[in-house]
Parts: sequence; structure tokens; C-alpha cells
Amino acid sequence: MKMFLNARSRLLLTVSVVSALAVPTPRADAQTAGDTSAIRQTALDYIEGWYEGNGERMQRALHPDLAKRIINTDDRGRSVLGHQSSMTLVLNTRAGGGSATPVGQQRKDVRILDIFGNTASVRVDAASWIDYMHIAKWNGRWVVVNVLWEIRP
Repeated sequence: MKMFLNARSRLLLTVSVVSALAVPTPRADAQTAGDTSAIRQTALDYIEGWYEGNGERMQRALHPDLAKRIINTDDRGRSVLGHQSSMTLVLNTRAGGGSATPVGQQRKDVRILDIFGNTASVRVDAASWIDYMHIAKWNGRWVVVNVLWEIRP
């Protein structure tokens, strides 16, 4: 017995096949619950390390080529890009960092905004500023690569 498909049946079959092929397959290197936990821990090592004046903890959280930036306004009202390197941030942390910040003011709210593969965007609400971070999986561990921050009004 021969089977013939009418135009409508062929269309439904084609749509079904295309739809099945369009469904993404999971990536082998996609984020896991362990990655989510490690990303959060990296952000906490960064902010808690700052409050503790713990240079080792801060250094563990950072990529060696970190760029931490802020837009400031100069006396003429023009924008100026302020920049800190990984070493500057580690040395400032070792020198006491935010250890003078009263415990009751030490905000350290971590919010993971997005994770894709080996990259994540994270927001940290701190004592008087907000950090927007790019965190990447580098040599098997999650580290802060970029920070753009803003002083809270």
C-alpha cells in the first residue's frame, strides 16, 4: 500500500522536523549548580576580602589583568575614566581596604544577572557603591575580569 501525503500533512511534517532540529542541545561546558556557587563565591571573595582587608582573598577573586573602572566628572564637568588594576586593588586591600567600614554598613548583596558558558555578569551592592562585574572561568576557576562601578548617590 502506497502512502501519499497531502500538502497540509507535508507542511506539518516539515514544521515538526525543523522544530526538532531547532531545539538547542545542552553544551558540555554549560554552567552547572557548582559553577553558579563558584561565581557567587568569587563575588563574595572580592567584596568580603575588601571589607576584611584580606589581600589573599581579593587576589584569589581577580584575574591578573583585571580592569576596574569608574566614570568621574572633573572640575570642568567633563567625564574622566578612573582605572584600577588587579595589583592596585590587591595592594589597597592589603593596606586595610574597607576594614574601617562598620559591620552594619558592609553591604555585600550578590546578584548573578546572567551566565552563559564560561562567562557571567554579576551585580554587587556594596556599602556606598555598586559593582557590575564580568566573571569568567579561567584555567578552571571563576575570576573577576572587569568591573564597572558607580558611587551610590
